[in-house]
Amino acid sequence: MNDELMTQHLKEFVGVEIDTTSTFADMTTLRVGGKPRYTVRCSNADAASFVVRVLDSENIPLVIVGDGSNLLVADASMGQADLDYVVVSLDFPHIQVNQDSGIVRAGAGANWDKVVAEAVDAGLGGIECLSGIPGRAGAVPVQNVGAYGTEVSDVLTWVRLYDRKTQVDEWVEASTLDLRYRYSNIKFTQRAVVLAIEMQLTTDGLSAPLNFRQLTENPGERRPVKEIRETVLELRRGKGMVLNPNDRDTWSAGSFFTNPIVPAEKADEVAQRVAAKLGDEVAETMPRFDAEGGKKLSAAWLIERAGFKRGYPGIEAQARLSTLHTLALTNRGEATSKDIVDLARTIRDGVFDEFGVKLVPEPVWLGTEI
Repeated sequence: MNDELMTQHLKEFVGVEIDTTSTFADMTTLRVGGKPRYTVRCSNADAASFVVRVLDSENIPLVIVGDGSNLLVADASMGQADLDYVVVSLDFPHIQVNQDSGIVRAGAGANWDKVVAEAVDAGLGGIECLSGIPGRAGAVPVQNVGAYGTEVSDVLTWVRLYDRKTQVDEWVEASTLDLRYRYSNIKFTQRAVVLAIEMQLTTDGLSAPLNFRQLTENPGERRPVKEIRETVLELRRGKGMVLNPNDRDTWSAGSFFTNPIVPAEKADEVAQRVAAKLGDEVAETMPRFDAEGGKKLSAAWLIERAGFKRGYPGIEAQARLSTLHTLALTNRGEATSKDIVDLARTIRDGVFDEFGVKLVPEPVWLGTEI
């Protein structure tokens, strides 16, 4: 079926609109990327299931896009002015908050920070540390979003999924997603599409137990959710991690690299290499935290100690590190995909050469790879 017949067929379903003009640069927070074949905008979950099922039946490659805050897409600079993908945009933003039970449900198209804000306004606790994270609710379980010592897996109970193999649309228990640090069995596999999420929050107006040093001096304490939300937003703004269309220092995909988890002996080796390069006093300050599989290191700390300072490589570059946080790669206004990719490779290779740690990008790459 050609594109004209396909789009006509898709538009027959209630809640489907076709957009033939938008580019990935228009739809992502890095503001780079070529043009898809077309974009299908779905205003309800049933429409999304229908669209994915029809496109799959014709073997048409598709990509689900919310706010595009975790996508790096090729463009003309990499020979990809036009990409052979259909974008499926999930535009159903409903949020249901039950103040008595603490249950929060959100459609995949709901703005994530709005979900957090409504939960906090209702006095519900558990996701206040995830304030200010860009993107939509549907992306949250895919990469098990986390920040400041909290992960969504701590509160996620059910997820509505459309399984692309079985063509079944159903609610499944969150435990079936194998959630762990920045991972789910949906991530990178495209086996299913998240249509909605459900979380069980606490109802006493207090936060989840706090363990992040910038939030508490008493590990394990709980404080009012509104207070913690405001503190987290202030911290994120200080790192350029709250999107602002007028501030190009926030034109990024958030934390570009995940914090590496290495065996304990590897962490010791890294510390030795830091000591050899920068001295014992610096090596003693190297962050390392207990994690499943060994020790979690700080990607931002390693990047900076490898010689990549904030704002690298300088004011003439269109793609550079944020001036506020070395973990964010930013588009200064006219960067191309190649500019972003080249910077990412330089950072990754530099950290590996200095410390023997291979950083792994967090965003999904489309039409290119690191």
